Amino acid sequence: MMKQFVYFLAFATSASALELTPDNWDAETTGKTVFIKFFAPWCGHCKAMARDWEKLMADFEGSATQLVAEFDCTADGHQAMCEDYGVQGFPTLKYGDPSDLQDYQGPRQYDELKVFADENLKPICSVTNIDLCEGEKKEMIEKFLKMSEDELTKLIEAQDEKIAAAQANFESELEKLQNTYQNLQAELQMGMEEIKKGGLSLMKSVLKSKDAPESKDEL
Repeated sequence: MMKQFVYFLAFATSASALELTPDNWDAETTGKTVFIKFFAPWCGHCKAMARDWEKLMADFEGSATQLVAEFDCTADGHQAMCEDYGVQGFPTLKYGDPSDLQDYQGPRQYDELKVFADENLKPICSVTNIDLCEGEKKEMIEKFLKMSEDELTKLIEAQDEKIAAAQANFESELEKLQNTYQNLQAELQMGMEEIKKGGLSLMKSVLKSKDAPESKDEL
């Protein structure tokens, strides 16, 4: 009976967990401060922390301003979104404003995660919480809110083009550096071979023989 009860609790905790997808992301995260686990089902570290994370998700279930959830980066159509958020390994934990997620680098046990979530999953400055904003960020949000959709789209496209150009320049310069490195490495190899052909090893052998004490015939 006790074993069945434990199984029931495990199932109930898992069933309450919210798994985000590209389709429900905006609806579930808008207006909330979030704590997201980006994972892969085959990941050993993800499996190790699964129970603690499910317990943490249950703690914040139903909150209007806080969300603890997970996102499977291996599911169909999910990989691009994980790349957009800079996920490079599993599990990756990120928190904060859904449009400006920050990396979580702390412990991954339930107690430490709960303390962090309680302290950091609070309403923060965002487009939906502009009353919490101040200074330059508030001015920027207000400026963008006054723009039409067409103006914002053109502005975003222009910034995306700058990012693409910067990335292309980086890759081009990196390729040049790689070619330079390969050429320098080839020149070094050729130079070393020429030096060796000039008798360097023999020079060292002769010098060593000169330094050796002369052998004396035994009487």
